[in-house]
Amino acid sequence: MATGKVALVLEGGGFRGQFTTGALDVLMENGLDQFGAVFGVSAGAIAAADLKSRQIGRGCRDVLAFRDDRRFMSLFSLATTGSITGNEFLYHEVQDELDPFDYATFNANPMRMFAVATDVDFGTAAYLEVSELPRDIDMVQASASLPALSEAVEIDGSRYLDGGFGDSVPVEAALGLEGAATIEGYEPAERAVVVLTRERGFVKGPYQLQAISDRRYASTPYFVECMHTRPERYMAQRERIWELEREGRVLVICPDRPIETSVTEANGQRLLELYLLGRKETERQLDAIRAFLG
Repeated sequence: MATGKVALVLEGGGFRGQFTTGALDVLMENGLDQFGAVFGVSAGAIAAADLKSRQIGRGCRDVLAFRDDRRFMSLFSLATTGSITGNEFLYHEVQDELDPFDYATFNANPMRMFAVATDVDFGTAAYLEVSELPRDIDMVQASASLPALSEAVEIDGSRYLDGGFGDSVPVEAALGLEGAATIEGYEPAERAVVVLTRERGFVKGPYQLQAISDRRYASTPYFVECMHTRPERYMAQRERIWELEREGRVLVICPDRPIETSVTEANGQRLLELYLLGRKETERQLDAIRAFLG
């Protein structure tokens, strides 16, 4: 099933992205993966790449296989490279050698992919189109680079960090709603499937590393302000999503319970259960998803 009228929007959340991976695998297994565009934020951008390359199971097996490798995501990596994620290991060694990414399928897939990042100098969201891999892999890395735990990624003279601070769930951009950023060359979708990694009753608080970030990014006050205002903007965005859901313009897939994982989660059983939860919730909604994609 293919439609250019429906976009797919993927929230981030570090290892909570295992829920997203489970959801996307079910969509692929049922031929419900050919959206007009996919917008991925942070871990959602990594998942979006696996979706566009149609590699079922890749996201789950990589996390389970490498979660204990200190080159993957660890305080060792933070101390030795400046980033908690081992970027060379994840985006190159794993991508090209240990679990080869299907670049040919990705590049042939007409579905457009946007990795959402946050411009460090302006504190605004950037919708970076990942048109070709591996050429555009820095865009995926930028989307998933956590403030205070990662070095900013420079692309075409601009510096970027995690997209969740600029636009946590870019449904407004995907649908071209009033007040949303205009994306050059992109025709907004009519409807969107939104995969969230937080339960419906979740209430967002300040960034856990806000005090450190205030000092580290003091020379970029717009970014600091963006970080401080994120909880309020995030909660307002979720209310907009529920409103769009009631109107029939959005279909939401999200956990039915609170999800607790650490940034360096090493509990394989917990991560596998989260993946299976994403599968279960998506399987439960398969008929509704088919009807929504219509």
